[in-house]
Amino acid sequence: MEIDKKILVKLIQVLEDLKKSVKGVDIKTSDNVVEEEIDLSDKIVVKSPIVGTAYLAPEPGGKKFIEVGKKIKKGDTVMIIEAMKTMNHVPSTSDGVVKEICVDDGQPVEFDQKIVILE
Repeated sequence: MEIDKKILVKLIQVLEDLKKSVKGVDIKTSDNVVEEEIDLSDKIVVKSPIVGTAYLAPEPGGKKFIEVGKKIKKGDTVMIIEAMKTMNHVPSTSDGVVKEICVDDGQPVEFDQKIVILE
């Protein structure tokens, strides 16, 4: 495959112009962002079993399955994850008290993503 040298020259020129135009501007990069680290050594983390959309209540405007500070038992539904028009109830993996809910209602979640932290 042969690369057109005119395109490369134009690309380099555009990048140099961009570099000049942002000179002196503070640009935040992912290297500058510090995430808050939470000690999870004594916590129980419930993770998403599938990719989908998380719902914290059985219906819009309904009572949430869990709230921060609520005691739950192993097997209690912590949320629903919808995947391919199927509503999948996610059970708690352990007894505990809800310390943090790591996703918002309607938020997409990935497989093995942290969704709830129990104490």
